[in-house]
Amino acid sequence: MSMHRSHILICSGSNCSHRQSRAVRSRLRQAITETGLEREFKVIETGCFGLCQQGPIMVIYPEGVHYCRVQADDIDEIVQTHLQKGRVVTRLLFKSGTEQSVELPKTAFYQKQKRVVLRNVGLIDPENIEESLARDGYQGLAKVLDTLSPEAVIAEVTNSGLQGRGGAGFPAGRKWEFTRKAPGDQKYVVCNADEGEPGTSKDRLILEGDPHTIIEGMAIAGYAVGATKGFIYIRGEYQLSLQRFRQAVAQAKEYGLLGQDILGSGFHFDIEVRSGAGAYVCGEETALLNSLEGKRGEPRYKPPFPANFGLWGKPTLINNVETLANIGPILIHGADWYRSIGSPECPGTKVFTLSGNIANRGLIEVPMGITLREIVEDIGGGIPNGRHFKMAQTGGTSGGCLAVQHLDLPVDIPHLAEVGSSLGSGALLVVDDSHCMVDLARVFLKFFAHESCGQCTPCREGTTLLKRLVDKIASGSGTAADIKAMRRLSTTMQMTSLCGLGQTVPTPVLTMLAYFNDEFMEHLDGGACATGVCRAAVKGVV
Repeated sequence: MSMHRSHILICSGSNCSHRQSRAVRSRLRQAITETGLEREFKVIETGCFGLCQQGPIMVIYPEGVHYCRVQADDIDEIVQTHLQKGRVVTRLLFKSGTEQSVELPKTAFYQKQKRVVLRNVGLIDPENIEESLARDGYQGLAKVLDTLSPEAVIAEVTNSGLQGRGGAGFPAGRKWEFTRKAPGDQKYVVCNADEGEPGTSKDRLILEGDPHTIIEGMAIAGYAVGATKGFIYIRGEYQLSLQRFRQAVAQAKEYGLLGQDILGSGFHFDIEVRSGAGAYVCGEETALLNSLEGKRGEPRYKPPFPANFGLWGKPTLINNVETLANIGPILIHGADWYRSIGSPECPGTKVFTLSGNIANRGLIEVPMGITLREIVEDIGGGIPNGRHFKMAQTGGTSGGCLAVQHLDLPVDIPHLAEVGSSLGSGALLVVDDSHCMVDLARVFLKFFAHESCGQCTPCREGTTLLKRLVDKIASGSGTAADIKAMRRLSTTMQMTSLCGLGQTVPTPVLTMLAYFNDEFMEHLDGGACATGVCRAAVKGVV
């Protein structure tokens, strides 16, 4: 047990590390030693606090003081003023407009959030399993192995109403049941952590801040579906996630929470960590399976589905990081508790990475059914620099682009589907009125044309053709016939592409044409771009 009178938590996640949080931690430890305070203050590296734009963030407990944008040069003042004299360094407190707060949880950014998946992120040392155990880590697994049958576990997950958080929104309990009932002498659980969507980093920050919650979710899933082996496929660029997850697996084995005869129950389950090779298409579940098998990362034809014919032809359950992070709390608190959060049609919470032209960028977790306006204005702090809201893209680059009239739309799976969008990967991009929608369409399509695996004709040829049409419109040489061709091509791609990449490429295009059609029409037949960015952007392209 720590005998220190105060703990100092510093974000060690990737976002704050890019802002020199390592140098801050190093200087803080050095200064504490120099002043002889090492027995009073303990420095702990933790996960993302959420308000990434304000990083590096430092929290001093038990006071709960949050310092923002801390640099190594600030450490001497913090040590001398706060640690030695007990006075708050006010210039380093959170400030947003007229709002200033000693404690971030009391700010508007946090007040409308509900942390289930992120319950431990930013509160524990992710490299210390004992801190996870102290906050109910593995209690769900212990309860399952002690009191519940596999069928009862699946019933609880089904009754909770949890839907997949990887993009498709398929009911998690039904997927588990399909895998449980599939015949096979060997079954697998696969965690999809190949997060390649631009603007999306929620899975990375979950893995960096609380890897044990994913291990617990995978182990519970293994018990429920009859699997003894699990794989997690982590994006290759996520080096900190890979490091911490491997360390967490080793700790879980040491504590008897993975491996043979877990907690004396007779249940065996182990996890192997695999690193992805950087292909965006491997986020599609069957392309991921091919990659795990050492093959080219290309989608498979379905059926058969992975629940029946998955990894090496065996029944395989594939769930996203965020989906699995919900499992422990559901099994501890029950399905009714989970259904009390969110909307009736879509229970629980959703984790987003909030980016773009927004005052408070970062990682958030909100109850399903919260309105887009509440996210943008209350949590996000509104549009800075005197600009106005123009568009919000939900679900990543392949998500729908929503306009001002959608600000009061509840953010959940059914309501977003009604307006042509989705929760998708959990990215939420906010765009102000200084941007041109035609130019944004060019950027999105350039990415998709590059990332298409080329296996099926509709996606391989369609993404490139769509990009050429948008380039033509941006140059001022487009016609109404080109707009018509874009609609027809988009519909064809949705209906005929092999996997979710080609099927969702048209989503931003079609929603832009639905809600920002006037802007596209203004560019036709030599028309001008109101923002002035398009002609320069496509110079020499068309």
